[in-house]
Amino acid sequence: MGIHKNCTGGGGLDGPGRVNRRAEDVCSQTFNSGVKPGFPKTIKTNNPGVLKAARYSVERFNNCTNDIFLFKESHVSRALVQIVKGLKYMLDMEIGRTTCKKTEHPNLDNCDFQTNHTLKMILSCYSEVWVIPWLQRFEVPVLNCH
Repeated sequence: MGIHKNCTGGGGLDGPGRVNRRAEDVCSQTFNSGVKPGFPKTIKTNNPGVLKAARYSVERFNNCTNDIFLFKESHVSRALVQIVKGLKYMLDMEIGRTTCKKTEHPNLDNCDFQTNHTLKMILSCYSEVWVIPWLQRFEVPVLNCH
């Protein structure tokens, strides 16, 4: 991975034709990773931000369905993140029906997946979660499960 320095102005000279080392402070470093700023970037699926975004997606799913059981995330297969007025996570994941009923309001971490073949259900989902940390806000503008 190479580093490109783009000078943004300023700086001085130590003497005739010699650049002051402090002049480099006004240079921004751009890592040449092949990803342009503002473009979605692949991120590890076990990243804490990804896991929170996946959980928030599932909570949104649970609030939008008439199923008597809660679902929870079982596997995140792909995750992208994009910086846009916060962080936008784009997730491909599987969610599964649990043994916990919605009326019980349990912590999803304590809910086991259904093992009964007639009740077991696994859905593939694509979700976009917009996280605005300084406002402590999460939004799910896109959630498609099938």
